[in-house]
Amino acid sequence: MITVAVLTLSDKGSRGEREDLSGPAIGEVLKGIGAEVTHYEILPDEKAMIREKLIEFSEKVDLILTTGGTGLSPRDVTPEATSEVLDREIPGIAEVMRAEGMKKTPRAMLSRAVAGVRGRTLIINLPGSPKAVRENLEVILEAIPHAVEKIGGDMSECGRT
Repeated sequence: MITVAVLTLSDKGSRGEREDLSGPAIGEVLKGIGAEVTHYEILPDEKAMIREKLIEFSEKVDLILTTGGTGLSPRDVTPEATSEVLDREIPGIAEVMRAEGMKKTPRAMLSRAVAGVRGRTLIINLPGSPKAVRENLEVILEAIPHAVEKIGGDMSECGRT
């Protein structure tokens, strides 16, 4: 089983002014790969707080999924906070999410989401809307278990016959 932390980044959500629909949507989609959300938190769009929480969660779970803060607003700092804690970036994850998103809306090109590894934890930024969360996860869902296994130290061959 893959253990997951969901981190929703929203000023309004952290103040209780907006219901978080994206965080729960992540949990629903992940059931399809047998993953379990063991940690969930809503934080304001504050880079230092996001960075600290990513570091904390990376010591507890296999996968961290963030939702929100990947756009162009001055308060959107999730990619910056994430990049600061990554040991290695995995650009293909964000690239495929943007490429598939472009098939639905040209605004997908504006996503600044990043993905990578910290220690033995996979971290992926997702958009803030429940619809976009589902669409982006659908694109990468099949690769997540394999990525988590490899990050965790699985030494088996990757090639398919």
